[in-house]
Amino acid sequence: MSAPLDSPDGLDELAGEYVLGTLTAAQRRDVQARLAHDAALQAAVARWEERLLPLASLSPPVEPSSRLWPRIAGTLDAAAAAQRPAARRAGGIWESLFFWRSLAAGGMAAVLILGSALALRPPPVTGAAQYVVVLVAPQSQAPGWVVQAHAGQSTVQLAPLAATEVPPDRALEFWTKADGWAGPVSLGLVKPGVAVRIPLDKLPPLEPNQLFELTLEPKTGSPIGKPTGPIQFIGRAVKML
Repeated sequence: MSAPLDSPDGLDELAGEYVLGTLTAAQRRDVQARLAHDAALQAAVARWEERLLPLASLSPPVEPSSRLWPRIAGTLDAAAAAQRPAARRAGGIWESLFFWRSLAAGGMAAVLILGSALALRPPPVTGAAQYVVVLVAPQSQAPGWVVQAHAGQSTVQLAPLAATEVPPDRALEFWTKADGWAGPVSLGLVKPGVAVRIPLDKLPPLEPNQLFELTLEPKTGSPIGKPTGPIQFIGRAVKML
């Protein structure tokens, strides 16, 4: 938590961490107790649940292996099993089998997205749409980076979700292209494993389905102003709000 709990930003951050599941057990119990009477916190939690639910559509539902749930149950000790009923809140998206199947199929990409969003979140813009892009490896579909942006702001945040290896004589170059553009536009070179904010002030406003990708280029970047190397990660913008 970086903002005071009694401020709007602090309340929103607390709700986001509650929905994401990153609070300690004691903090989670405190939030659950507050939810019974705190209308502002209830509204903040509902907003985060609404943000998370559309991410389930990023991957098609997949039936879990019949061995998955017994294996999970076998790793839980008696204390964790005893606390499980208190940690669940009745109703909502957490009881949706489709939601959990989708998260499993996507490699928990939605959780990683929200974790990065909480860490890099800029000051909120009232009424502004939020866009999230999961950049995945073309072959394995493993999520490697996440892009977050708000309509009306002149920057995007790019954050790593996993380690990325780049040869010493090569570099990762960041690109974007909206429908109707003649070709992709470079957003510059990025360092593997390093989060960065990138200005977009010279580009048109973000659009749903806008393409973002990272390609492997010469160490100083593409010499011709468009991608020349293989795509390492790619994804399209999803409008969240």
